[in-house]
Amino acid sequence: MAGGDEHRGFEDQDAEIRQVDALNRLASVPAYSSGEAVKHGTRKEADLLVAGHELARTESLGEALVLISRLADVELPLCGQAMFRTDRAFLHCVCQIGLCDNEGEAFRLPLDSDHPAIQVIRTGRPVLLTSPQEYRERFPSAWALADRPGIEAWAFLPLVTYGRLTGVWLAVFDAPLPRINDVGAFLMTVARLLGQSIERAYDGQADHALSQGLRSSMDRVGPGLPGLTVAARYVPTGGGLMVGGDWFDSIVLPSGRLGLVIGDVQGHDVQAAGLMSQLRTAIHAYAAEGHGPDAVLARASRFLASLGENRFATCIYLEADPASGTLRIARAGHPHPVLRLPDGTCLLKHVRGGLPLGLELGEDDYPVSVMTLRENEILMLCTDGLIESGGHDMYSGWLRVRGALEPGTAGDIDGLADRLMNAVVAPHPPQDGSRPSFFTEDDIALLLLRRDPAGSSADPAGRGLRLTLEQDQAHGLADARIELRGLLHDWAHSEHVDTALLLASELLGNVLIHTEHSAVLRAHISGAEGRRHLRIEVTDRSDEVPHRRAPGELSSSGRGLVLLDLLAHRWNVRPEPDGKTVWFELDENGSTGP
Repeated sequence: MAGGDEHRGFEDQDAEIRQVDALNRLASVPAYSSGEAVKHGTRKEADLLVAGHELARTESLGEALVLISRLADVELPLCGQAMFRTDRAFLHCVCQIGLCDNEGEAFRLPLDSDHPAIQVIRTGRPVLLTSPQEYRERFPSAWALADRPGIEAWAFLPLVTYGRLTGVWLAVFDAPLPRINDVGAFLMTVARLLGQSIERAYDGQADHALSQGLRSSMDRVGPGLPGLTVAARYVPTGGGLMVGGDWFDSIVLPSGRLGLVIGDVQGHDVQAAGLMSQLRTAIHAYAAEGHGPDAVLARASRFLASLGENRFATCIYLEADPASGTLRIARAGHPHPVLRLPDGTCLLKHVRGGLPLGLELGEDDYPVSVMTLRENEILMLCTDGLIESGGHDMYSGWLRVRGALEPGTAGDIDGLADRLMNAVVAPHPPQDGSRPSFFTEDDIALLLLRRDPAGSSADPAGRGLRLTLEQDQAHGLADARIELRGLLHDWAHSEHVDTALLLASELLGNVLIHTEHSAVLRAHISGAEGRRHLRIEVTDRSDEVPHRRAPGELSSSGRGLVLLDLLAHRWNVRPEPDGKTVWFELDENGSTGP
């Protein structure tokens, strides 16, 4: 770099911007007095307007230079261009068209060189050289780099991006410039449009690089642990980014368990993608430290709120024990998981939850639900894009997902994942024989967790349900009825289904009302279709054995055992080492009334 005055000219960005603006204003001053000149100026203004609109849509610097080259005519004999940027010590070419190497991509000069582009960087003012003689006289040491037969003029113009002088645009002409003042003003306007185009191109490249990096990390979900298999799919929104606010992760925990998380940050823009990356990393760190599901979500919620972005996120985090199949699940405003039984029956598993992450927590924060995954059962976690895309609501979208998830066997977990994707979004055929890609109007994240069979003893045709209702979960009765109806979705007699729901509700309600303990419901279906048997058991830890009573017409209770006598095909009470179990059975081919 040269002396102090030149340094000050380079560093005084406000002065540079004012100089550029003053030169840009020259573009609005008419320089022709004849009608022909005015007509020509009007045409050039129209060409510049069209070029400005096209520059706004370019995605690369090369495209921008090609568009500018179309402005060449007799009045503007443009034959080559280059774009230069500066770093701490050098000026180098980042893009060129129509130039040889010593003016193009091989160009690299120290910032203390005597060169017209370096002078533009120092002063913020354009340098217009109207002849080879002028170039040779003003910049003798740089003339050897520009000496080329047929070139008659050069224009070096400042490029302002993000409010700062960051580069130089070189325009090279193969004929003398006829009206030098007007050409200079015109070129300054082009340089200003080019600077705006560069901003958009760099912003787009930065967004693309961010989304590409995040997208790559989404493909690295772990395969699971021995006894647990994981399959995952991610489909970005159609907004141009390769990743949005949805994410998933698989974490091997210090306890030997497997942590799985799925979430959705509000929005589909690059800001949502950035927040997603931070939140995903934070949750991974909290889980790796050994915190339980409720503590992980509580910490993640406070972390997201501390970022001050005024966005929330939904999330499910679970710990899976590969030995027992026990799942401990915490939910933050996210869609409920889906349980696929070994025979393909799919149940919407209602788990307790708290507010989305980033919102003010209540006293209960994020309660933990416990369930057991049996062999060949699959738990599906997804974001709302899988359910609601294509104009579906939560109900119709759930029916579509269930129809895609039920067929097939549990052994082909990747096939199940692909079939779900095909049911929701149209695939783009692969170009290299790999798995097809997908495109949708909303982000989709999908996780499938299967408990692998220990051997050939696993019954692939079994169908069962187990859930626990705590004393503070009276509202969970409705969820239990929904899951039980799903278990019996293909039962031959709808009257039996209504009977099963009624009797199960009575038994669960009796535990919640007359004891101080939780109620555990287990339902199991066995036998061949058309001759199946349903057995439902409700267990609690109370030693008090129920007795049959004769309630009056206006009595609000006491009918439970009476209904069992009237409606169940078989029932009884079984004492347990710690409490009791009341059970009943229904036969699919049995009578449907008392």
